[in-house]
Amino acid sequence: MASSQTKNSASPGTPGPEKTFFGHPRGLATLFLTEMWERFSFYGMRALLVVYLLSGGPDAKEGGMGGGLGMDLATTTAIYSVYLSMVYLLALPGGWLGDRVWGPRRTVTVAAVTIMSGHLVLALPGGEAPFFAGLALVALGSGLLKANISTMVGHLYDGPEDPRRDGGFTIFYMGINMGAFFAPLIIGTVGQQVSWHLGFGLAAVGMGIGLAAFLLGTRNLSPQSDVVPKPLAAEERAAWLRKGLTWLAVAAFFYGVVGFTGHFTLNWAMIPLTVIGLVIPAGVLVRIKRDKDLTAVEQSKMTGYIWFFVAAAAFWMIYDQGGSTVQAFGETKASDSLLGFSFPSSWYQSLNPVFIMALAPVFAWLWLWLNRGGKEPSTVAKFAAALFFIGVSFFFFLLPLGLAGSGTMVSPMWLVGIYLIQTIGELCISPVGLSVTTKMAPAKYASQMMGVWFLAVTAGDSVTGLLSNPAVGGVDLSGTPAVAMEAVLATVAGIAVYLYRRKVRALMGDVH
Repeated sequence: MASSQTKNSASPGTPGPEKTFFGHPRGLATLFLTEMWERFSFYGMRALLVVYLLSGGPDAKEGGMGGGLGMDLATTTAIYSVYLSMVYLLALPGGWLGDRVWGPRRTVTVAAVTIMSGHLVLALPGGEAPFFAGLALVALGSGLLKANISTMVGHLYDGPEDPRRDGGFTIFYMGINMGAFFAPLIIGTVGQQVSWHLGFGLAAVGMGIGLAAFLLGTRNLSPQSDVVPKPLAAEERAAWLRKGLTWLAVAAFFYGVVGFTGHFTLNWAMIPLTVIGLVIPAGVLVRIKRDKDLTAVEQSKMTGYIWFFVAAAAFWMIYDQGGSTVQAFGETKASDSLLGFSFPSSWYQSLNPVFIMALAPVFAWLWLWLNRGGKEPSTVAKFAAALFFIGVSFFFFLLPLGLAGSGTMVSPMWLVGIYLIQTIGELCISPVGLSVTTKMAPAKYASQMMGVWFLAVTAGDSVTGLLSNPAVGGVDLSGTPAVAMEAVLATVAGIAVYLYRRKVRALMGDVH
C-alpha cells in the first residue's frame, strides 16, 4: 500500500526520507495499516459480542443460530459495558508503560500480540472460561495500544507546529473507521452465519496482519518511538512491583473467599469492576484539582473541564448502548432484510463508521464556514448539542420500541435513523473533546490529560454496567421507561449545559 501510493519526499529530515505516504512520513502508512487492522479485529469481535452472549438464551432471536452463551439481556448489557469501560480504563496504565517501562514501539508490539492471543482464545470452544479469558486479553491489549500508537503518529512530525501534523492524524483516523466499517460485514457475517468461533478466529487473523504490517514497517518509524521518556529507577520498579503484587493478592483473596463460600456469581464479580470504573475517574479528577502546584488559572480551567467530563460521561453512557441495547433490539425485533436483501444484525455496527467517514468532512467544513462569519458555536454549545442529539436518538428509539410491542418486526431503517442521530452527536463531542482536553490541560499534566478524557467513556459505561446488573436489581435498559428516562435526562443535561455556558466559558479563561 505504501509503495504504490508514495512519491518523492518533500521533507528529507523525516523517517523514510526517500518516499512519503500521501505527502506524509512513510511511517504513517505503517501506523495506518496497524491501526486499521487492529480496529478491524476489535470492532469485528465487538459486533459479535452481544449476539453471541444472547444466543441460546431467553432473550435470543427466535430461530437464530445457537451455540452462544445463552445469557439474558441484562447480564449481556452489563458484560458489554464493563468490557468497554475496562478497555478505556486500561489506556491509562498502557500509556504509563509506554512512558516509563517499554517505550511506545515495544508497548504496541506487546499490545498487538496480547490482542491476537485474546481473539485466538475466544475462538476456542469451551464455554465461559475461554470466553472471559479471551475478552480480558483483548481489553488489556487494546488499552496498551490505544495511547501509544497515537503517540507514535505524533513522533513522525517536527513538533506541534509541523503543518502536516493535523492532516496526518486525519489520515490515521480514516484508518480507524475503515477497519471499523469492514469488520462487521466480514467477521459478523461469518460469525453469525457460519460459526461464532470462526468469526472470533478471523478477528485474530486481522490483528495478525496488523502486527505483521507493524513489524515489517517498523524501520520507517521515528527513532523517538523506541525511547522510554521517563524510565523507572530501580527502586521505583521494586515499589511498583510490590504494589502490583499486593493488589493482585487482595483481588485473589476477595474472589477466593467469595467463591469458597458459594456466593460467587458472574454478576457479583462484575460489581467491583464497575465501582473501579467510577472511583478511578473521580479520584484522578480530584487529585489533579487539589494539586497545590496548579496556578489559579489552571485551577479555574480544571473546574470548567469537570463540566465537560461529566457531560461526556453522560453522552457515552447512552451512545455505547448502540452496541448493546440497540444492537439487541436490531437482532431480535427488527427485520433481517431490506428491499429483498437479507443481512445479519452485526451489520448495524458498520453504520456508525460509514456515517463518520461521510459526515466528518462536512462538519469540519461547517465549523470553518461558521467561523469565517463569526458564528461558530462555542465548545460548550457543541457539548450541549451532543447531549441534545444523543437524547433525541433515544426519543426516536421509542418509536420502534412501541411498534415492536405488538410483536411486529420493525424496519431496519429505524436503526439506521438511531445510529445517524448518534453519529451527529458524536461529531459534536468527540473531536471537540480531544481538542479542549489538550487546551485546558495544566502544564504539569499535559501528557496525562488525554488518558483522563478516555476515562469519561469508562465512567459512562460503568454506570450502564451497574444499572443493568441483575445482582443490584438490574434496570431493564431495553424497556420503554428506561429509554424514555435516559432520553429526558440527556436532553435536560444538554439544555442545562447550554444555559450555564457563560459560567463555563468564564472558567475556561483564554480557551474558546
